[in-house]
Amino acid sequence: MKRYSLILALCVGSLTTTAQAQTTQTLKFWNLTSETITELKLAEPGTNKWGKNQTLNDKDKTVEADERLKLSDVKPGIWDVSMKDKKGRKCVLRNVTLSGTEAYAFSISEDEIKTCPRK
Repeated sequence: MKRYSLILALCVGSLTTTAQAQTTQTLKFWNLTSETITELKLAEPGTNKWGKNQTLNDKDKTVEADERLKLSDVKPGIWDVSMKDKKGRKCVLRNVTLSGTEAYAFSISEDEIKTCPRK
């Protein structure tokens, strides 16, 4: 009986560890624009309640062209994204899907922001 209890405890512990690993996954943003991004914030769709500036997660507090950035305090799902680049272009992208299963959660490309105003 003790042997079965030990096996059961090991199985439950393994499942718990797997579930915790899934909820603490690292999500990354990929900057596919030609500019350095100086501000990147996310909000639940339609709320305009922007979270923290994600670029602060980077050593130099920016996300250069073709650079990837670890995101914090967000989970996979649908989000609105506000970004600002070094040249002053500001843009809000609505209903962006953050994937939890890909190499990066989401990216922003030049095509997606070509209509955003510059200073």
